[in-house]
Amino acid sequence: MTADALRILPVGASALLIEVAGGEAAEALHAELLRRRAAGTLPPVREIVPAARTVLLDGVSDPVALGALVRTWDIPPLEAGARETVEIAVRYDGPDLADVAARWQVSPQEAVRIHSSAEFRVAFCGFAPGFGYLTGLAERYAVPRRDTPRTSVPAGSVALAGPYTGVYPRSSPGGWQLIGTTDAALWDPHREPAALLTPGTRVRFVRQETR
Repeated sequence: MTADALRILPVGASALLIEVAGGEAAEALHAELLRRRAAGTLPPVREIVPAARTVLLDGVSDPVALGALVRTWDIPPLEAGARETVEIAVRYDGPDLADVAARWQVSPQEAVRIHSSAEFRVAFCGFAPGFGYLTGLAERYAVPRRDTPRTSVPAGSVALAGPYTGVYPRSSPGGWQLIGTTDAALWDPHREPAALLTPGTRVRFVRQETR
């Protein structure tokens, strides 16, 4: 990714918002920023916050100078296996599994195989503490949100919406398609780090027999 693919905008006096073309480009930029910070070649930045098509740099002493520096970079694509892989055991017992399989024009068993054989990556986090937006399914497997959101989605629900997979860290309203359940603790304030999934983490869902 070259500098002409970036749109760089100062945000207030000490932050910088970098817009890119899409999710993969945002993930690649985020990875490059982390790599340069670890190598000591990135000027001091308090926070690096990725989103669907942007990366926010907060706590920057000179946003204009940093923006000019970023424009000189040639940002490489993501490297496969560049981060650790977290395995999450899933019971594929979600109430929307059959509907998702029908949209994919496969059987529920094949839908489980497709989902559990993919390698995911946490593109960014949001919505609730510990909730990661995971990419990894092919574009043809994107599904819409439910027409009518549920007033309460159980904690540990594995769900799909658009191109993303997510796991609800706690019970909350939600409109994603529920395909499974996990007992994994997505958010534990007594753990370091508290979030099981952080941007850049690779994830595999491992099929577990239903109870």
